[in-house]
This record gives sequence, structure tokens and C-alpha cells, in this order.
Amino acid sequence: MKNEKFALITDCPVTVTLEFIGGRWKSIILYTLSAGTRRFGELSVRIPTISRKVLTQQLRELETHGLVKRVQFNEIPPRVEYSLTDLGLSLNKVMFEMERWGTEKGINALTSRN
Repeated sequence: MKNEKFALITDCPVTVTLEFIGGRWKSIILYTLSAGTRRFGELSVRIPTISRKVLTQQLRELETHGLVKRVQFNEIPPRVEYSLTDLGLSLNKVMFEMERWGTEKGINALTSRN
């Protein structure tokens, strides 16, 4: 992350959006959380190719951006749940459009290249 206050100044709304959801994992995490609250282990199982370290880093960045809420319960064993904030939920339409495009166009484009 560049810094806590997003020093990026731009007139391009796509660049601003990518500042929040860009990178390999953030959109996948947001898409996974769009189905509801998940514990860390559930996220890890649903996104098996992400390391626990990177998942932790990405969740922290999404939390810093105000897209994800982290709730820690004082229980033994410890329990932490992640969910989308209102700001994060506002990206659901974007995530579902990405899903639709991937299903309708992306998969065919990838398979026709090979």
C-alpha cells in the first residue's frame, strides 16, 4: 500500500477504483465475502492458492480501505470474522459484473487462445 491516506491524486475514476480493489487477491476476497461473513479459515479454504500470510496482508489493506470489517471474539479458541462494510457492499455490483463477464466472455477468450 502506498500510504494510509492514498496520496494518489487522479482524475481517472478507474484508477481510483483499482487503488481499492487492484492486485491479484483483493477482488477475489471481496467476491468471496459478498456471499456473507467468513472466518479466516473459511476464506483460506475458498481461496486455496493464496498463502495465509498474503491473505492476512490483503485483509488488513481492505480493512484499512474501509471495505472489510474484522470482528474478533474473546473466546477460546479465538475466533475472527470478516465481512463487507457498507462501502465494500457497494462493490457487489462490480464483482457480479466481473463474474458475468468472466463466465460469458473471459473463459471463452482464454480457451480459444490455446
